[in-house]
Amino acid sequence: MMTWIQKEITVRARRRGFHLITREVLAELPDLGGIRVGMLHVFIKHTSASLGINENADPDVPVDLEMAFSKIVPESFPYIHTMEGPDDMPAHIKAAMLGSSVTVPITEGRLNLGTWQGIYLCEHRNHASGRRLVLTIQGEAH
Repeated sequence: MMTWIQKEITVRARRRGFHLITREVLAELPDLGGIRVGMLHVFIKHTSASLGINENADPDVPVDLEMAFSKIVPESFPYIHTMEGPDDMPAHIKAAMLGSSVTVPITEGRLNLGTWQGIYLCEHRNHASGRRLVLTIQGEAH
């Protein structure tokens, strides 16, 4: 039987950077174990933060990601959209580069991520509030 589950959650506010949120997402999906095969779609309802999948074991990876993106999209560029502060337009650009969603396969009630993969909240603002995510599962139940 095909099943749809959708839930909107708010993850706590974080400082600028790349933050693993896999455990937080899983904690909000108690019905995941009942899905034999399917997909989890995670969508962020913001334009100055993004989502990604990347290395989940080495703590240097998120530091290097933030450093690289700050070099690629500097705050010192002469942006026109500056009313919300110098970090706002760079945040929009980084979010456009990385995207607003990730999709992860579900196999036998578990996310079918690679051994070293995790879901990241990519926070591009210096002082952001909690971020709203929409979690949607589509799959075949056991």
